[in-house]
This record gives sequence, structure tokens and C-alpha cells, in this order.
Amino acid sequence: QVQLAESGGGLVQAGASLNLSCAVSGLAFSDYAIAWFRQAPGEREFVASISRSGDNPYVAMSVRGRFSIARDNAKNTASLLMTSLKPEDTAVYYCAARPSYASLTSWDYSYWGPGTQVTVSS
Repeated sequence: QVQLAESGGGLVQAGASLNLSCAVSGLAFSDYAIAWFRQAPGEREFVASISRSGDNPYVAMSVRGRFSIARDNAKNTASLLMTSLKPEDTAVYYCAARPSYASLTSWDYSYWGPGTQVTVSS
């Protein structure tokens, strides 16, 4: 049974940092690309992705320079470090996995976590 579990969300003030984690079980982690998406009221938005090996992190333009993605294949975990948070970053953040290459589109991902809420107050 494949499981993805996000953690690390919470309520913070603008300018703060959060480090989200995604623990993955039930699949060969190093065979799967990982991505983070977020959803405020409205569409699910791509945030960042990372290749199976971790060599090719990619961050959306909207958060580039503030967010970074990483993974640890030995621990079956991925992370999203978010710095200089803004109120517009408020959303539910999801990690997702797909076999082979990373994608920027949500429907390409087979497995999803339940999400973690991030709320940034002004």
C-alpha cells in the first residue's frame, strides 16, 4: 500500500520559514519523481519537482528564490524548504509521486498525500 504523508505545516507570520516533509512508503522511492503542489481556493498549483536521483530540482517561477526542494533516497523522504513566506503562500500543500520523470502537471502524478495546511499571516 502506497502512502505519502506530509508534515511540517502550520501558522506562521510573514517572513518566516517552514520546512515541509513528505514521508513515502510502499513503493521504490528512488524510481519515482516527487513534486509539491499547493491549493488555495481554486486550482491546484505546481510548486516544485525533483527527479528520481535528485539531480534536477525545479521550482516554479512564482516561488523561485524562496522555496527549494530536496529528497533523501536513503530515508524515502522529500522536503520543501519555504523561506520569506508571504500571505499569498497560504494553501494546503501536497506531495505527489510519479514513476520515471518529473512533470509540472498534477494529473501526471499517481500518488498523493493528504496535504498539510500552511497559513501565513500578515
